Amino acid sequence: MSETTRKFFDALERHGHERLLKKTNGTIRFDLARDHEVDHWFVEIRGGAVRVSRSDADADADAVVRADGAFFDSMVRGEAKPLPAWLRNEITSEGKFRLIVLLERLFAPPPGARHPRAMARDHGGRR
Repeated sequence: MSETTRKFFDALERHGHERLLKKTNGTIRFDLARDHEVDHWFVEIRGGAVRVSRSDADADADAVVRADGAFFDSMVRGEAKPLPAWLRNEITSEGKFRLIVLLERLFAPPPGARHPRAMARDHGGRR
């Protein structure tokens, strides 16, 4: 497992509650292939509360996401987004598609991205 992946899941666990997921309930298992092995991570979301654990390949989940570990690291860094990656078949999934769409909220924004309000504030307000 890469350090980037471990830090991402550790940060999710530490943060504990994700405001953007307050109406979400479900479980996602991530199967990340690296060096001829597969790491399994299990993320449970209940009303925005996020719990992360390591799991085995047989753990039941509402959605399963499979990806190459190196590509997953690029999503963690914000260099790739889950939904376009899914459309390009760079990640695959099964189960509840709604949870795949919500993955966007767990990953970092692209490098250099700025919130629209901050951008407006920096450019003198509304136009």
